[in-house]
Amino acid sequence: MADQARFTEVAMEHMPGLYSAALRMTRNPADAEDLVQETYLKAYRSFGSFQEGTNLRAWLYRILTNTFINSYRAAQRRPEVTDVEDVEDLYLYKRLSESGGTASGRSAEDVALDGFTDEDVKAALEALPEAFRMAVLLADVEGFSYKEISEITDVPIGTVMSRIHRGRRALQKALHEVAEARGLVGSASGGTRD
Repeated sequence: MADQARFTEVAMEHMPGLYSAALRMTRNPADAEDLVQETYLKAYRSFGSFQEGTNLRAWLYRILTNTFINSYRAAQRRPEVTDVEDVEDLYLYKRLSESGGTASGRSAEDVALDGFTDEDVKAALEALPEAFRMAVLLADVEGFSYKEISEITDVPIGTVMSRIHRGRRALQKALHEVAEARGLVGSASGGTRD
C-alpha cells in the first residue's frame, strides 16, 4: 500500500506534460487521454520495479512512448516511409538570407517566426514522420537530453541525434514552403541551388 501512496505522490505531477506529449503523438484528445490512462496504469503496476533516485519523468515518458508505439502504431500495418535526404541543411535560413529577408539586421530566425502562427508550426510538426516527430518533440518541446531520449525510445543515441537533425531540417523546409506560399520570401525555384 505504501507503494501506491508513493506513486500518487510522485507521479501525478507529471500528468499535464504527459498529456501534452500524448496529444502531440496521437493528434486526438480522446486518444491522448486513453494513452495517458494506459501509461499510468502500466506505471502503477510496475512502480515496484522503479528504482528510487532515477529519473521518474523519463521513466514515465518511456512507458508513454512504448505504449504509443505498441498500441497506436500497431494499427498502421506498414511503416511510414519518407525520404528527407533531399532536405538541405539550414534550408529555411539559407533561403531567407538569399531572398534578402535579413536586410534590417534582424536574424533570419526572427524574420521567419514573425510570419508564422502557432498553427503553422504545429501543422509542420505533425506532418513529420513519426520517428522524427517524436524525437523533435522530446528534445525541443519536452526538453529531454539526447541520452534521455535514447532511453525513452530505446534507440541508440546516434539514431536519436540523426532523427532530431533530420526532423528539424524537414521542419525548416516545410515552414519555408509556407513562407513562400504567403509571399513572405521569394521562391526557391527562382534561384540556383547550391
